[in-house]
Amino acid sequence: MTAQARIDYQTLSDAELADRIAARDGTAVRIITERNNQRLFRAAWSILGQRAEAEDAVQSAYLNAFASITGFRGGASLSTWLTRIVINEALGRRRAMLRRRAQLDTGSVVIMDEYRNKLTRGSATPVSPEGAAAQEQIRQILEQAVARLPAHYRLVFVLLDVEGLSIEAAAEALAIPPGTVKSRHLRARRRLQQELDPDLRSALQGTFPFAGADCEALSARVAAALSNFDFPSDGDAHND
Repeated sequence: MTAQARIDYQTLSDAELADRIAARDGTAVRIITERNNQRLFRAAWSILGQRAEAEDAVQSAYLNAFASITGFRGGASLSTWLTRIVINEALGRRRAMLRRRAQLDTGSVVIMDEYRNKLTRGSATPVSPEGAAAQEQIRQILEQAVARLPAHYRLVFVLLDVEGLSIEAAAEALAIPPGTVKSRHLRARRRLQQELDPDLRSALQGTFPFAGADCEALSARVAAALSNFDFPSDGDAHND
């Protein structure tokens, strides 16, 4: 039995998994990406509004984070650390997108069509055609309403109500005070309540799916790209 086969990765701490990633351990990379893909994708989408761009942002954030993984000291959870990095990556991409759109004079409206067309990809539980149609209709109503929120409200709403982060964890990931998170969350909910029937709120956990084949493909791409990285001896790109 090899040394790697004897490692119980599920019991490793964040710091231990970070050390394994710095040692180019592909299993540790896959565990971390599979644990965080859904959350990071949702955070990126809430900023960028486009599925393909959000996936690219998550992949870039992973590579930047893992290339400087020796800078992770465990002051925050690895998940929170990664969330903060992907938010910064997505915000940078959004600023670039807005500059490009301004130059082309096309405005800065969030485009949802491509995301909605591919929304049902992933690991959905088989349902009847009628049930699937109803679920898709609810998803579209919810996602269109969320997409109409101002960007800073939308990000907080997705992190708390869709992803399930606590106010404290969201505040840490966004680097803003908990009170600001609370006020933005309250205002986001008030806006949505004007549009949505309260019964639809229970369907939020089923929106913005990113699992199954999508999750596996992203983890594989990150692992493959990471194999070409030269890890620095001391991480200096991100602080925890």
